[in-house]
Amino acid sequence: MTARRARLRRTAALLLLAAAFQAGPAHAQPQAQVKALNDPQDVITWGASADHLGDGVADRSYRLIVHTSVAGGDLRIRLSNAFGDRPVTFDNVYAGRQQTGAALVPGSNRRLTFGGERSVTIPAGAVAYSDPLSGRLPAATNLVVSIHTPDAAGPATGHGMAMQTSYATQGDHTGEEGATSWTDTTGSWYYLDAVSVRPSAGIGAVVTLGDSITDGWASTTDQNRRWPDYLARRLQTAGTSVKGVANEGISGNKVLADGAGQSALNRLQRDVLSQPGVRTVFLFEGVNDLKAHSGVTAQDLIAGYREIIDRAHAAGKCVVGSTVGPFKGWPEWDPAAEAVRQEVNQFIRSSGELDAVTDFDHILRSPYDQERMLPFFDGGDHIHPNDKGMAAMADAVDLKSLDCAK
Repeated sequence: MTARRARLRRTAALLLLAAAFQAGPAHAQPQAQVKALNDPQDVITWGASADHLGDGVADRSYRLIVHTSVAGGDLRIRLSNAFGDRPVTFDNVYAGRQQTGAALVPGSNRRLTFGGERSVTIPAGAVAYSDPLSGRLPAATNLVVSIHTPDAAGPATGHGMAMQTSYATQGDHTGEEGATSWTDTTGSWYYLDAVSVRPSAGIGAVVTLGDSITDGWASTTDQNRRWPDYLARRLQTAGTSVKGVANEGISGNKVLADGAGQSALNRLQRDVLSQPGVRTVFLFEGVNDLKAHSGVTAQDLIAGYREIIDRAHAAGKCVVGSTVGPFKGWPEWDPAAEAVRQEVNQFIRSSGELDAVTDFDHILRSPYDQERMLPFFDGGDHIHPNDKGMAAMADAVDLKSLDCAK
């Protein structure tokens, strides 16, 4: 049986699974049924994978700084209580544009509503979408989302390693545009996991599914130098219809096993397939599985890749995959893990099961020791690229490969 025929059979078998995910109520939707409730013309312009994030604090406000990709009107945000064990209420939510630090551009801070109401209560395990906010949001904007929760308690939901400074304070200061009240800083995003807009007709997005390399570790904080950020900048000036980029990386994440966040398999629906306007999934993950020495074989990891490919295809998405990069010099590297990496990369390059391949291993490795990262790209720990390495990764992506359609 050819690889293509096998893939088609697996995809057909998974169509029943895809059919199980049906749209629910607009503002209190169980995680297991998350779907893109935005208008079909909406496209994600920013995203960050949801995870456990300590305990919620009552009467706390967060001023969250996020960097958008694609331009568009009718901004909507998605708030998540995916990992909560009780409902959480947000009684005031605003969106504006950053001037500097916690200060907003005067006149830009505007209230968001949920079903016409300024307050929304999200059950445990659910998400809530805001109503569209009129006006146009430019590409590459530092958007500021300010939220206040009067009753947060128990496990909070958010994204731990933002590589971006945001702000927090006690009491409700969400409507203020000045920075005076925002005395605390945080390197995490709380409760907010997606922003979407309505761009020009025919525009789509790519979601990057990955681990700490995609999440941006070793890139410069507050400068948007993760490789998906560099990719977004390339796409804005390219003659392709994919313009949106959502970064769904989690530091330490694995394809097969929960740990640092839910596994890629377990979070695929929520973090990737549910997002609006997604045309392509960019899969770059696996090094944490093989360096953990948990007995994962190349065939185990390949089976995980195949499930992601099949589920994405069943949802009508293309899948671009990348080879696993070199990491010799990292404490967990050994010849056994390297052998698995080489076998996995051979599958990625030659199986034909992915719609396209980007060879990050080839881009990052040293020509003098192909098991090791080129020192010029090394962030210092021999596994995470620095800013130059991140830019080289983004430059290696064939932008036309992101523009495919299923």
